[in-house]
Amino acid sequence: MKITGAQALIKCLELENVEVVFGYPGGSVLTLYDALYESKFPHILPRHEQGAVHAADGYARATGKVGVCIATSGPGATNLITGIATAYMDSISLVAITGQVIVPLIGRDSFQEADIKGITTPITKHNFLIKDVNDLPRVMKEAFYIARTGRPGPVLVDIAKDVFAAGVDFEYPQKITLRGYDPIHEGEEQIIGDVYKELLQAKRPLFFIGGGVNLSDTSETIRKIVAHTGIPVVSSLMGLGCIADDDPYNFGMIGMHGTYAGNMSTTETDLLVGFGVRFDDRVTGLVDEFAAKAKIIHFDIDPAEVNKNVRSHIRVIGNLQWSLNELLNQVINRTKQEWKEQFAPWREKMNAWKLEKPLGYDHNSDFIMPQQVIEKVSQITKGEAIIVTDVGQHQMWTAQFYRFQQPRSFLTSGGLGTMGFGLPAALGAKVGKPEKPVICICGDGGFMMNCQELMTVADLNIPIKIIILNNQCLGMVAQWQRTFYQRHYSHSSLKTKADFVKLSEAMGVPACRLENKKEMFQVIEKALSADGPFLIEIRIPSEEDVLPMVPAGAGLDKMIIGG
Repeated sequence: MKITGAQALIKCLELENVEVVFGYPGGSVLTLYDALYESKFPHILPRHEQGAVHAADGYARATGKVGVCIATSGPGATNLITGIATAYMDSISLVAITGQVIVPLIGRDSFQEADIKGITTPITKHNFLIKDVNDLPRVMKEAFYIARTGRPGPVLVDIAKDVFAAGVDFEYPQKITLRGYDPIHEGEEQIIGDVYKELLQAKRPLFFIGGGVNLSDTSETIRKIVAHTGIPVVSSLMGLGCIADDDPYNFGMIGMHGTYAGNMSTTETDLLVGFGVRFDDRVTGLVDEFAAKAKIIHFDIDPAEVNKNVRSHIRVIGNLQWSLNELLNQVINRTKQEWKEQFAPWREKMNAWKLEKPLGYDHNSDFIMPQQVIEKVSQITKGEAIIVTDVGQHQMWTAQFYRFQQPRSFLTSGGLGTMGFGLPAALGAKVGKPEKPVICICGDGGFMMNCQELMTVADLNIPIKIIILNNQCLGMVAQWQRTFYQRHYSHSSLKTKADFVKLSEAMGVPACRLENKKEMFQVIEKALSADGPFLIEIRIPSEEDVLPMVPAGAGLDKMIIGG
């Protein structure tokens, strides 16, 4: 008995164990939405297509599953582009389903037609255009397989409207073989032996943890290796949480806004071992001076990342679940005592850097300081919440001052730096992890880019907590203008009479404004313990900088530290 293409698509989602989709209806997907109505498949309606894709992204980051979003053709599909690019840069598994005009009208500049397959080719792991309903089951199987295997990434499936209505004898493939696509899982054991030999000879080794450790769920293995060897650890923005913040071997984030100890250790190490990292420009600073005294070993699942930005002496290609277990099996051949004695002088030097110039701020200020807000949130949640940020100064303060304890607990747009990511991504994270507290930390600039999702939060009573650090400007833009452009604040001021409390309440989310520094702990604690969603607006100084800061094009030891 034949079923429609729309019904077949829903069966595909069910067979892929999709728990929920985030989507926005429109003309080209109405047949699909009618089938969703009949099937009662779990669906969340955001208030903008960009909200849908960021929510699916947040869901995927929090759960490790494939996030799914739906949009109609033309403007609906193009509204997904920023979110797809965000997921692509951070290697997030996502399947974006878009409607397309009927097959006879494709390529004729029809109403609400856009070549979304062509548009998204540079920002997807792969994409498809389905014009024959018989191809739909196979393509959906391939889409999910590509999205979740190897290095994860977004896949777009564009489906012509008449495909949804056509009949098909549904049969879902059990196995697929994709010509030219063979995800690498295991590499050569001998190479792990070479890494082990380098560790034996090193005097100042440093482990560098990236987002790949989060994505591969290998943080527990990394923690065992670190605990056994005593080798110090630094992280990229995307690697935070893989090593507990209070681990004595953890020296924080490195890069443009990294810690003094972390950045200095990178300039002095003689062996830098990167796990699931891209060595992007915000981490390396001036590439010619990055880890200039070190041999570099690069563990990654994607061969294209190795030697792309920095030259590696040893490359270990394969899934981290394979390579890190192999490394653990090697290092436990020596005792903890032998390893820790070998690197004791190096750790002492790093601890001296940590004590010499720790992260700090003006504790005596009459103003509510953003760093102190983050510290209070961390104290109240004991570092166990899922923290989602937008992009800007608040993002960096969160990375610096929140005490992350668990992997997949810090969700942020790293590679693309997408303002507007925070609120919808937090929504998606809470849907995926309802048992975990989810806190969204935003700036006043980025929050406005997708503030309409407050209505989604209110409509479904999604109990996320939102903190807006309001400095009445585009904070990071203003910091650069202050530091490098002679304080020429060109169009970065947001000093308007906007009232975020009223805005939030108008959209159905209770809110308050924190104005008294002495009441900070009590107000934040009360807001975070509210039964449903809640928003707090906090005014902070407009000229507070994120420090340390490495100027663009400088080496990591050229940090602007501040007072």
